Amino acid sequence: MTNPTPLTVTEAVAFLHEQGYTDDIDLQGTNFVSGRTNLSYALINVIVDHTFRFEGDSDPGDEAIVLGLRYPETDIRATLVSAYGRDADPATAEFFRRLRNS
Repeated sequence: MTNPTPLTVTEAVAFLHEQGYTDDIDLQGTNFVSGRTNLSYALINVIVDHTFRFEGDSDPGDEAIVLGLRYPETDIRATLVSAYGRDADPATAEFFRRLRNS
């Protein structure tokens, strides 16, 4: 499947919702918590299906990333929207670090 090229974070989230990525998650340490079920799952098993990164044209503080994540054991499909770079939430920054090292 070819990813579209959304121009905004809102367009990226809308695309992911159309593809079934409808759960919102909260990162907590080495786990994520489903916004729908409130159950906790290990991040080590999550699969990143889609990544959309937005650069701030004039302000690095406008950098954002939108991920389409899937947890194969339960087929949870979720979106994660976060600031990227220096303004990223520490838990999200740690998640990205773990992704790069896996």
